[in-house]
Amino acid sequence: MASRRISNSGFKDWKPSQLPNLKGKRYVITGGNSGIGFEAAKLLGEAGADITIACRTLSKGERAKKALEKTISGQVDIVQVDLSRLASVRQAAEEVRARHAAIDGLINNAGIMQTPKQTTEDGFDLQMASNHLGHFLWTGLLLDLVEKAKGRVAVVASLVHKFGPLQLDDLMSEKKYDPTRAYGQSKLANLMFAFELDRRLKASGHDAICVACHPGYSSTNLQSTGPSGFFNLLYKVMNPLFAQPARNGAIPTVLAAAGVEAKRGAYYGPQSMSEARGRVSDAAVADHALDQDASRQLWEMSEQLVGHSFLS
Repeated sequence: MASRRISNSGFKDWKPSQLPNLKGKRYVITGGNSGIGFEAAKLLGEAGADITIACRTLSKGERAKKALEKTISGQVDIVQVDLSRLASVRQAAEEVRARHAAIDGLINNAGIMQTPKQTTEDGFDLQMASNHLGHFLWTGLLLDLVEKAKGRVAVVASLVHKFGPLQLDDLMSEKKYDPTRAYGQSKLANLMFAFELDRRLKASGHDAICVACHPGYSSTNLQSTGPSGFFNLLYKVMNPLFAQPARNGAIPTVLAAAGVEAKRGAYYGPQSMSEARGRVSDAAVADHALDQDASRQLWEMSEQLVGHSFLS
């Protein structure tokens, strides 16, 4: 599948040491209790930021909070959210609004991967609901707080967005379910949403921006908690051989969320081994992810499915 870099940000190997002092800034991270989200929270916190961990299981959030407080200077709080349930997303967003007046970085990181076919209580495919639709609603409900801070939405996509164009006529993978295809579709939706969000923010004169990223192939719980059967065994073999540590995989997320060098509407990721690992710079985007007509249709469908409109 044809792909290309959509920006030239002027650096070839961005490092977290380039972060400015983030004291007094608030970053809300879905899935901040483990993996890429936790490591991003740690890196941002080490630069002085205050962190809100948004996660499904409070006990896991508490463990992450205690671990972060040992190494960071900023404050840490937790909000419980199940992104696969729209009611949970709405409730969690209200909790965030009650606690914080502004958000400098809304980091859409949480995700699930290659799960067996499941339908949520709202009638959605579990992967599309958890990875895209929940984050779409979450962003819409909290975007005004990002705007108050003149902040950013950072969207974590994936290399698998390259697997094929978005099937708008089968967004919930109902015609024929394949765990890998459904995952690829959900992560493609993440990236198309990120680009469309930044276009709409720019067109409407907002100060907030959106920046996208991907972690390459990083060793996290994602590979062990979602896939079953063959894929579960495969990752047990491949992770030790090829995956980079989660802390390295979090660097593009930190750049997208807080790096002064990051450009709006850009896409960042590792540069070595077909973007699986290594130094961080501008990443390649599949041509089908740049289809603006399909992105507008996805936005409109997402609004209808979650029952919330913004930037329309």
